[in-house]
Amino acid sequence: MASPKSAKNDPNAQHDRRLRIAELRRAEKSRERRVRVIAITVSLVAVAGLIGFGTYIVSNRSGGGASDSKADGGTAAGPIKGEKDWDVKQLTRNHVTTPVSYPMKPPVGGDHNPVWMNCDGDVYKKAIPDMNAVHSLEHGSVWVTYTGKAAASDVAKLGAKVAKTPYSLMSPYPGQAGAIMLSAWGKQLTVDGADDPRVNQFFTKYVQGPQTPEPGAACTGGRDGS
Repeated sequence: MASPKSAKNDPNAQHDRRLRIAELRRAEKSRERRVRVIAITVSLVAVAGLIGFGTYIVSNRSGGGASDSKADGGTAAGPIKGEKDWDVKQLTRNHVTTPVSYPMKPPVGGDHNPVWMNCDGDVYKKAIPDMNAVHSLEHGSVWVTYTGKAAASDVAKLGAKVAKTPYSLMSPYPGQAGAIMLSAWGKQLTVDGADDPRVNQFFTKYVQGPQTPEPGAACTGGRDGS
């Protein structure tokens, strides 16, 4: 009696086996493609998120984007619209007790009194000595000055800003050219009012700014308004 044909030698069985193997391979390749697509998509989303976050951080640290720079009167790297500047190398820094005649009012540098004016957000109601204020500028402070022509509301707003800003001070300055002026070592700006966007730009750029001869030096323990 003849033995039954084994599956190994059965052409139909071998054909079915090859079809199943081929189908399994196609399914495996399809799965691998899906995994690659998912991985690439996730990677792209992650990279895009990191780029967006980095741009946000840089934008915030620089004080805003391009539209903010235009509104503030210029870019952070360039000069502020309307500001005057002096060569800091030409501004002497000797400590003296004899009177100094400054070529600009308010002064933005030069020889000055050995004692600085307190500038830890100090708002003075009366005029202060130039020679002490200049020493404060040397330490990296911004000095806000105003005349009787400045609106009371502007004076109040600027006083509030100075009061919460270390390395700044404010005082009346009769006889200055503008109603409201901002001074730093070697820099000066006349503004239209407290809401002028250049006020914030000047503070951001020059409070302990790169032009400061003695950054980090004390702004307390000096002379007060008395």
